Amino acid sequence: MKKKGRDLLTAFRKTFLTLQNPTPQIKMDASSERYSYNPVLRWNPQVEDYFIKAYGSLHFAQISEALTRPSCYSCIRVNTLKSTSDAVIEKLQEIMKQSGSKNVVEDINTKETKASNIIDSDMAEKQSSLQNGPISKCQIPGLEYVVFVKGSGPHAIDYGYAPGKPPKEVLVSRKCAEAVLRGAQVYVPGVMACSSHVEEGDLVAVSVAVEQPISDGGWGLGITRGTVLQGLQTDPYYFERNGLFIGQGTTMLSRAGIFRASQGIAVDMKNRVFNLPSFHDVLEGEIFLQNLPSIVTAHALDPQKGERVLDMCAAPGGKTTAIAMLMKGEGEVIAADRSHNKVMDIQKLAAEMGLTCITAYKLDALKAVCKRNGSSDMTTLCYNKDNNDVIQRSELRSLENGGSSTTIVGSNVDTACKENVSNEKPNERTYVSKADIRKNMRRMRNGPGRNQSLGGRVENSKGFLPNSFDRVLLDAPCSALGLRPRLFGGEETIETLRNHGKYQRRMFDQAVQLVHPGGVLVYSTCTINPGENEALVRYALDTYKFLSLAPQRVVKTWRGGIGSEV
Repeated sequence: MKKKGRDLLTAFRKTFLTLQNPTPQIKMDASSERYSYNPVLRWNPQVEDYFIKAYGSLHFAQISEALTRPSCYSCIRVNTLKSTSDAVIEKLQEIMKQSGSKNVVEDINTKETKASNIIDSDMAEKQSSLQNGPISKCQIPGLEYVVFVKGSGPHAIDYGYAPGKPPKEVLVSRKCAEAVLRGAQVYVPGVMACSSHVEEGDLVAVSVAVEQPISDGGWGLGITRGTVLQGLQTDPYYFERNGLFIGQGTTMLSRAGIFRASQGIAVDMKNRVFNLPSFHDVLEGEIFLQNLPSIVTAHALDPQKGERVLDMCAAPGGKTTAIAMLMKGEGEVIAADRSHNKVMDIQKLAAEMGLTCITAYKLDALKAVCKRNGSSDMTTLCYNKDNNDVIQRSELRSLENGGSSTTIVGSNVDTACKENVSNEKPNERTYVSKADIRKNMRRMRNGPGRNQSLGGRVENSKGFLPNSFDRVLLDAPCSALGLRPRLFGGEETIETLRNHGKYQRRMFDQAVQLVHPGGVLVYSTCTINPGENEALVRYALDTYKFLSLAPQRVVKTWRGGIGSEV
């Protein structure tokens, strides 16, 4: 009986992996091999040797290949305080129907039907969330509020290649390509190079510029933005782009327009190697697009109503809101992050989802513990730079609960001064230097920096008293080598991986002091580096003898965070 169960489990695992990455066997000629998607993930040689020793050569090769592919489904967390899974599924189906979206898994339904015949019927029923229809509710106990939307791929795309007449091509950056593989469009800042004579409305092939080894031993692109692509072997990195075509789309701007504009869509993707529906600005407040392991991490923490919970590195707020939702909005969830703008993003997300139990603070996780100094007054002070007022936390909360004063935005004094002292004539043209244009484009691409905060007010915290939380989540900053799709892994070295581990230990030293005896501490990352995962758990258990490793109260099929009981 046990042998039969093992055989069924093995068959299911093989089938599930096949459904995740269906790879059609297509005999390809030279042009088809070039105009395809078959990336090879490149690593720093020392890091690659380290991972091979940790995982084994075959297993690491499988991991590397899997990282270059996006997930075969989109995972949606339903805000159960505002809606239900069934209601969201009906709305999404109607939206897809109105937008003309086809069944994104039509081409693999046949394979799923054949494969399911070899799986036990009870097991198939439990996994029906991944096998029935393009939109379905998760059937894993406790995760019924999670909705899966299936994608499909990889697809073979006809780029219209003819001997001596290559298709028009748009070359995008790696970061842009990784977003496109997840369902995004090609935006102007992500375009690196383009064929000549590209006009608005042209059908173009979209390829990826991935970093290559350079003479100083590092990595670089070696392509100047705005380079003209001829589709010939004389193009920069012509051969390196073999197997790095991610789809086909229609240009929204001419070649000149693409490299003159600072924002907007450059290519509207029509045919994608991987089809994953986009849910940008869809059912705001009712749903949140979130990876399943992140949802499982909140379940591993197992927050209860009425408890006081801390999310130490909370941005962008996905796990924070998941925790608050599991608590049914009853209790106190403290979200901390050291970035002003990210704290504002958390506040915005919490307000959008109607979660009033979340309070967000600007706080460095390395300074999360506030030592007792004889005073029990832990009131946080915020300085108002516009009118030199000092506002206590209680006053800020009363303003936030007052309706019209939910967000306090400082006046732009600099702009007012410039308007008052400006000697420019109304119709006179203002000269903008190329340096300013480049600076604005970098800011558009990289986001606002430390000195370009969005202007809203956030509360600063001086830390929290020891033993002041029932549960603490430390979703630590990490090397992020487990995120996919990933087209390049060479940026990490042995030294940087070692530094990540040191940084995380310092954060853990803070987190363990904040949980009261009998509480729960969950540590999680999004990396495959054992030095940031298993090694930290070993450090925690060896350093803090009062900690014990706790079993996760979630299905073992999905690997989430590491739980520890104090």
